[in-house]
Amino acid sequence: MNYTKLGKNGPRISTVGFGAWGISGQDWGKTDDKESMQALHHALDKGVTFIDTADTYGFGHSEELIAKVIKERGNSDNLVIATKAGNDFYPYLENQNKHKITPINPNYSKEYLISAAEKSLKRLGVEALDILQLHSPDTDLLERDEPWEALAILKKQGKIIQAGWSVRSFMEIDQAFILERHHDLIDVIQVRYNLLERDAEKELFPLALKYGTGVIIRIPILFGVLAGKFNRNSRFGEDDHRHFNLSPEKLNAYLDKLDKMKDFFNKYKDYSYAQLSLRFCIAHPAADVVIPGMKTIKQVEENIVASDLDFIRFEDFPKL
Repeated sequence: MNYTKLGKNGPRISTVGFGAWGISGQDWGKTDDKESMQALHHALDKGVTFIDTADTYGFGHSEELIAKVIKERGNSDNLVIATKAGNDFYPYLENQNKHKITPINPNYSKEYLISAAEKSLKRLGVEALDILQLHSPDTDLLERDEPWEALAILKKQGKIIQAGWSVRSFMEIDQAFILERHHDLIDVIQVRYNLLERDAEKELFPLALKYGTGVIIRIPILFGVLAGKFNRNSRFGEDDHRHFNLSPEKLNAYLDKLDKMKDFFNKYKDYSYAQLSLRFCIAHPAADVVIPGMKTIKQVEENIVASDLDFIRFEDFPKL
């Protein structure tokens, strides 16, 4: 496992982290908490020191599972946990069984964000959140003062160590000006980026390098497409977000692009599609950590290999 500093102000972390959306028990079909916790334990045993979660993942369940693992281990001094806030799921708690997919109810008021941070602190059982990220808000919400005031207040109070912002998917170009405007406050950004989706390279990554902003890469395997798991007949249940995020039309478009990269994957056939796809993400000079979802020990074993594929350089990967 290789390690790097998360931006100019951040801690030293593993270059492969643990994406904890998949273990939430919601949005990805059924999960087994025991299996999820075993996967998380195994990742930490293998040197993973970064976990990314959010308060909405399973209505807090992902954070609760992480807290259980930390308690069982008894020592988490070198562990960095990044969570998110800004989508008010609390009105749905009593009726969560009626919702197959987590509802989106944006609330970026100062009062709500501070309250949400307090609740995450309790669920995680920590005195301060290592990183709190605004959870992929629309641009008009980011242009208001309250979200930034909330992060500044939480930082001043010592309730968060670093302030982050998760850039909305497919807005990597349109929202880049936000980092320019708030770079003094934003320690970390989280960005959708993978072999088939590279808009972050155009403006966000250069700005992150300019300001020393930490960069977390999400959706690196594109919900499994870049693991070579799916074909044109693959379909997903209604309790799985991929039912619409990988609709037949979208899936076919992605597979068309992937087919053009077969020569590259054949060149490095000793490694899996997933390992090479993860390596692509952390090979970019702006990227610090990649956060693939890991629900099983097998997935952990496969994904962490990417951290050590240093001999494959960014320029070795195929262009779009």
